[in-house]
Amino acid sequence: MKSLALFDFDGTLYLKDSFTGFIFYTFKARYVLKTGLSILPWINHYYLGLYSADKMRKKLFYNMFSGQSLDHVQHDAMSYTDVLQKYLNPQLLAQLKQHQALGHDVVIVSASVDIYLKPLCDRLKVDLISSEVDSKNGQLTGFYKTPDCSGLEKKRRVEQRYDLNTYSQIYAYGNTLEDVAMLSLATQPYMYGQDPLPILGKF
Repeated sequence: MKSLALFDFDGTLYLKDSFTGFIFYTFKARYVLKTGLSILPWINHYYLGLYSADKMRKKLFYNMFSGQSLDHVQHDAMSYTDVLQKYLNPQLLAQLKQHQALGHDVVIVSASVDIYLKPLCDRLKVDLISSEVDSKNGQLTGFYKTPDCSGLEKKRRVEQRYDLNTYSQIYAYGNTLEDVAMLSLATQPYMYGQDPLPILGKF
């Protein structure tokens, strides 16, 4: 029997907001400010709790990236991987590597987008389940080709990808309410900042 380890990314394995970071990494501040002002009412509603996080992520992605060159953004995404690696949570990165050393299947499960998470996962030699972006004729459409990978969608995508009955132990690491459904799959759930880290190999 195998073991499976599921890691949320932003706020869990990664100490910052990778999505906002990628926007500022890819575009000049003037462009970000101008575009941000155009959707300021939605941003205000989000901070007031009147507009959901998944809708805000989609709106930000559409307004920032619609019509952008896929090659250009992919190039930036590859170099952005260096930034992401600098700010990985040392404690949880060590836990991830221990899972790998024990031969466990390791997956990053994130609402952030695959365009920059996939190069990072390739470096870390882990699998990825995330929001996937759409492109056409060499340009980003600004839309996702999958649902936003948060909340119940995280749980659904994990169950779709893996036969959980084949695992004797399932570990899940998260930090917000968006991770609760994924953590419900685990025999050993971990909420960052609340729970002690699972001791691997101990049941």
